[in-house]
Amino acid sequence: MFFILSKTVGVLTVPSNLLGILALLGVILLCTRWTRAGRRILVACLALFLVAGLLPLGRGLTAALEGRFPGWAGTAVPDGIVVLGGPIKPNQSMARGTIELGPGAERLTATPALARRFPNARIVYSGGVASLTGSGLPEGQFALQLLESFGIPRERITIEDRARNTAENASYTKALVNPKPGERWLLVTSAAHMPRAVGAFRKVDFPVEAYPVDWQTSAAPRPWWRWLVPGLSPLRGWVALDDAAKEWAGLLAYRLSGRTSELLPGP
Repeated sequence: MFFILSKTVGVLTVPSNLLGILALLGVILLCTRWTRAGRRILVACLALFLVAGLLPLGRGLTAALEGRFPGWAGTAVPDGIVVLGGPIKPNQSMARGTIELGPGAERLTATPALARRFPNARIVYSGGVASLTGSGLPEGQFALQLLESFGIPRERITIEDRARNTAENASYTKALVNPKPGERWLLVTSAAHMPRAVGAFRKVDFPVEAYPVDWQTSAAPRPWWRWLVPGLSPLRGWVALDDAAKEWAGLLAYRLSGRTSELLPGP
């Protein structure tokens, strides 16, 4: 039920969807006796589109998430490396006959370097079918091909291909690898996604060390005007805002549903 709600009701947590619904309401009112109200709603939508798109709201929300876990600076050798799914596009990969990557591809491109650096560590990729219909091949099958093409031996790779979301990544991966007390495991995922991911793994009692990748913001200080969207593009601002809002909504949903014991996990 949680998965279905996240794919249906969850669309209302996306700011651009809410703006679109409000604008549609304004258009409908133009065709009724409440024309003036419709015009006001459309003007408000236009103003909101420009203001929210040009101000660094999305960047600020993303920076707050990415600031929770710094880049991994550990020296101890890990026993295993868990890579969370998301960057592979299964439908396009199956249709085109090549492995197609989307946002978050750094989760996979960082893996070969880690595999070479720690030649005895197990490589675990967790990713199933994340679509609401449940059709298509699981992401893990494509990940296996890609990891082997990187030169990682098949015997080092473990594929978990049932997980549809982060909570299932954590529970299914733990059941599959059965980590022993005292083992060290790295968790590779996007920096903005790391708080929710670490919280989910802690909830199932699977201690992991954060290895964030796919950074979207810079830690370097900048003048206030540099925070404006490059090129003054409201569309880019809304993309950043949508991505950040979905992650913050996920954190809240996981906390309320008991899938994490903290609203905003940190080190």
